[in-house]
Amino acid sequence: MSSLAGLASLACAPAVAAGTYPDHPITIIIPASPGGAIDMVARLIGQKMSLSMGQSIVVTNKPGATGTIGEDYVAKAPPDGYTLVLAASSHAINPSMFKLPYDTVKSFAPVAMTHSVPLMLVVTPSLPVNNVRELIAYGKAHPHELTFASSGPGGAPHFSGELFKSMAGLDMVHVPYKGSTAAHPDLTSGRVSIMFDTLAALHAPVSGHLVRPLAVTTTHRAASYPDVPTMAEAGLPGYDTSTWGGVLAPAGTPPAIIEKLNTEINKALSAPDVKQNLAQMGIEPVTQSPRYFADFIQSEMVKWQKVARDANIRPE
Repeated sequence: MSSLAGLASLACAPAVAAGTYPDHPITIIIPASPGGAIDMVARLIGQKMSLSMGQSIVVTNKPGATGTIGEDYVAKAPPDGYTLVLAASSHAINPSMFKLPYDTVKSFAPVAMTHSVPLMLVVTPSLPVNNVRELIAYGKAHPHELTFASSGPGGAPHFSGELFKSMAGLDMVHVPYKGSTAAHPDLTSGRVSIMFDTLAALHAPVSGHLVRPLAVTTTHRAASYPDVPTMAEAGLPGYDTSTWGGVLAPAGTPPAIIEKLNTEINKALSAPDVKQNLAQMGIEPVTQSPRYFADFIQSEMVKWQKVARDANIRPE
């Protein structure tokens, strides 16, 4: 009888845990340095969630290896809803770049996609092009001449450039930097030709007319740059990229806890002051289900695997 009682109590454990959750602070790991989009989003929603859930939300940065150090930490954490990661779009790109210490899909339970950040294609002012069609024509007329800067191998700016290169049929050379702002001086001076970067990162050089914006990379125009066309409008239909973020829990986290977290995160993202702060940084909130986020990650992985194959990139 005692063994049966023990089995019964174990079977009920997830429900009990979900019913009393949370009863101590929750940690959100940011697998990047402070100041980026995922860091700012985590701190904004963390404040709201702390008030709503009655427990502290502790945001901790664990940067390194394009996000894999922080993600590996969470993949190996207890699946109890108290250790989460706010992953960036590199989560779906990394399997095409690196041999990872975890499984991108099987090691995590998607909780909620939090945001999307459109990228912008800009060119150095000395390049004699005024739109995407002219850029593609120039690149084909001047093979081997175009270079594209990025914030580093494996990030959304790098793979957005590789996708553009593949879809436009151009021969461009990738020039990686240690962060996007490190690339901007070479871009504005003409040492590199073009760059895909976030709207927030490009705000100063674009507003200062130090670079020429040609298009945003999403299927809709950015509210902060209504006069800049999408890549599809500018002559490259089917092109769609962004940098994004979303919360993941360790695989095996009880579904009731996943649903509670999803509800709280979406509620935080819907708060008017949070939406206003995100809009000022060019960040678009996303409020969807765990299933939506899981399907989105799968679709992103398929897209970036093809881009990696076309660019002859192999996991290292």
